[in-house]
Amino acid sequence: MASRKNLKKNVNYITETIAGLCIVTSLENQGEKSETASRLFLQVMNLRNDIISRISHTEPGNTREFYKKLQNDFNSQVQDILQQLSE
Repeated sequence: MASRKNLKKNVNYITETIAGLCIVTSLENQGEKSETASRLFLQVMNLRNDIISRISHTEPGNTREFYKKLQNDFNSQVQDILQQLSE
């Protein structure tokens, strides 16, 4: 298992990259696509805050299952955001 510090850095890197894509998409397009990109930007920031908070406050007990669930949640939400951004 990676250290919490490295895990947080990876989450920050991924979310900052996606947020940058949202900003670029928002600037390139006007109207409805721009509003969608802005909404997705806020969704990415909320996802980042949620995941970082969950990493900082690990549930006691089975930590392996906790981090497995955290990874699955993060990956699925990132995939959903990227899919919505590409549409």
